[in-house]
Amino acid sequence: MTSRRWIVAAAAFLVAPVVAGCSAGFDADTNKAYAPNEAGVLIEAGVYGARDIHIPQAFILGPDSGAQLAWRGSAPVYLNILNTADKADTLQAVSAGDLGTVKVTAPIQLPVNELVNTGKPTPQIMVEGLSKSLRGGESVKLDLQFANAGRVSMNVPVVTRSREFAEYPAAPGATPAPTPTPTPSAEHAEETAH
Repeated sequence: MTSRRWIVAAAAFLVAPVVAGCSAGFDADTNKAYAPNEAGVLIEAGVYGARDIHIPQAFILGPDSGAQLAWRGSAPVYLNILNTADKADTLQAVSAGDLGTVKVTAPIQLPVNELVNTGKPTPQIMVEGLSKSLRGGESVKLDLQFANAGRVSMNVPVVTRSREFAEYPAAPGATPAPTPTPTPSAEHAEETAH
């Protein structure tokens, strides 16, 4: 192969991924909000965010794996909120349909372009008086009321307190997971049979 053909072949090889990436368009997975875990992300009408409010992570912390949050109990709500408007906003209230009453300890201030975590240092949003027990894996519709952005609704998962969520403080009144009972091993059973 001549050096000219070699250069053309190498250039085509290097340009192909770039051209293929351009053809993916604005609906490509790389252009969508990335959720690295099972927590919810605010997507409205196929677009990340709503009315200058972006929520890259939202979840209700459930019990440890195998346990439950009891009926009439409480569950903390964790939200990461980014206000991209040209003026500050405030999260004034939250409702969770018939799941229970949502208590917001105080209006949550949302400065412009500053990520606000509603769970640190302690949860500022709590669903109280749960209408049913929660085990994790459920989905709850939350209606968030902002002073400027208005009402924003999203489905939020109830996640178990395990894996990347294991370091969060347990929800108040969560029942403990059942302790596994040891069973005799097959080898031990054979020894006792002789």
